[in-house]
Amino acid sequence: MAVGKKVSYLGEILVSKGIITKEQLEEAIKIGKRTNTRVGNVLVNLGYATEKDIAQALAEQYRIPSIILSETIIEPDVVKLVPESIARRYKLIPVSVEDRTLRVAMLDPLNVLAMDELKRITGYNILPMVSTETEIMNAIDQYYGMEASIDDMVKKIQSSELPLLRGEEEAPEKLEKIAGETSVVQLVNLIISRAVLENASDLHIEPDEDTLRVRMRIDGILHETANLPVNLHPAVISRLKILGDMNIAEKRVPQDGRFLMKVGNRDIDIRLSTLPTIFGEKAVMRLLDKGKIIFKLGGLTPISESLDILRKVLRRPYGMILLTGPTGSGKTTTAYTLVSLLNNREKNIVTVEDPVEYHMKMVNQVQVNPKAGMTFATALRHILRQDPDIIMIGEVRDRETAEISIHAALTGHIVISTLHTNDAVGTITRLLDMGIEPYLVSSSITCIVGQRLVRRICSNCKTPYGADPSILRELGVDVKEGEKVTFYRGRGCSSCKGTGYKGRIGIFEVLIPDDEIRSLILKKEDSSTITEAAKKKGFKPLRVQGIKAVIGGYTTVEEVLQATQDVE
Repeated sequence: MAVGKKVSYLGEILVSKGIITKEQLEEAIKIGKRTNTRVGNVLVNLGYATEKDIAQALAEQYRIPSIILSETIIEPDVVKLVPESIARRYKLIPVSVEDRTLRVAMLDPLNVLAMDELKRITGYNILPMVSTETEIMNAIDQYYGMEASIDDMVKKIQSSELPLLRGEEEAPEKLEKIAGETSVVQLVNLIISRAVLENASDLHIEPDEDTLRVRMRIDGILHETANLPVNLHPAVISRLKILGDMNIAEKRVPQDGRFLMKVGNRDIDIRLSTLPTIFGEKAVMRLLDKGKIIFKLGGLTPISESLDILRKVLRRPYGMILLTGPTGSGKTTTAYTLVSLLNNREKNIVTVEDPVEYHMKMVNQVQVNPKAGMTFATALRHILRQDPDIIMIGEVRDRETAEISIHAALTGHIVISTLHTNDAVGTITRLLDMGIEPYLVSSSITCIVGQRLVRRICSNCKTPYGADPSILRELGVDVKEGEKVTFYRGRGCSSCKGTGYKGRIGIFEVLIPDDEIRSLILKKEDSSTITEAAKKKGFKPLRVQGIKAVIGGYTTVEEVLQATQDVE
């Protein structure tokens, strides 16, 4: 059905949903005719329905999408496309641009005059979206006149009459009022949107003795991006707590929250954590861009050899695949990628995670909740009664979880999990140290992956240089006399903010235990013995795989040495 074609009257939709009664609708219609007011407005004024109810009903009535503007961050460049006078006249606000189409939140999505004027002013095709009058007017107040600079925004707040204090004296009611002020909302939205646009994975808001520091983790490295006046701390933290549905009055204990934000066309899932420090609460946000993550094997690493081995492993009907490495090495992304490759309508896939980071279709994802008694081990026991084909476990943290996982792998299931160890071979020792019997380890594991993330050389300023032969020999690269090997590095440019790097890639070592390796495990041989035996069978350690990435022009020697120094 075409957009804008009525399928039912607004009142009928509200009655069918049980939001209002027929009597209430009849009353509203009479008042509307007498006062020349829209039925929707009358219902809201009478308290029979909320603005959100009306917006959702209008969206259904005209087959037009609705939008919650309070959960959306609009980029300043998009707001500038429509003059404020037009936005206020027609009660609308531009939301995002995609494929020459401007999405616009409107109170009246069938206003042809408004649509024509928007098309003439912007040059874009217009896609209307329904929102409430309150949300639209609040968004207009919030975004128009919004400064592009965080410094300018801070000056605006400082020059206002907001009572910005520091210390334990702020009452919850006062904090809530300050956090709801337009200028504070604008500042927090601007900080988050900047982090998203910079492709940051984490955003830190941390108070110090004399400043409120803002840092972003980009490609694994923290960058300081702003220093705010420390008296803004209560307002900024309180705004974040409100977004994360946390206790605004509790400052003495850590809290966790979660909220969704829309930055332009991007859906951002934000996990918020607060931690009391001697200078006040610190907030850290993990930014998960749902639209950006595409779980494809080729996206993990440019080294095809590692991917070919993983593809072969995934063809096996059962067994345990362990992904290992320190925190921040990309284990979770690899696990999701392997699950997505195995995911089809013929398989029952169940995951146990803490927390569930990405939602996957046709996958039954279970959230760990220790307070309610739902631990990894408890969940696993019940999952085995759910007729699973494939089980993903967020992390093997203890002997009980390890034993149940191994039991599942030995009874015809594919089990994918992560473990915090330095390398693939060290995982075997770790499991034995947990108290797992050697025969269980040797018979259940089909593959152990050790991995690291290294920064990718910026393609915009990538520059070749001749590698020093002595360094090559130190790294174990065979170089013939007189042979020249070309390495690459980034000069630093505006695209990579002078770092020489943009984005990250994975490097992987993949250990497939054969009969000889299994025999060594049964004998409880040490890691060095197992490693040497594996190398003779073609096993390539992390450092070797990293040098392949260097020779391929994907990363630098410095990155590989830094990432693999704990395994040499």
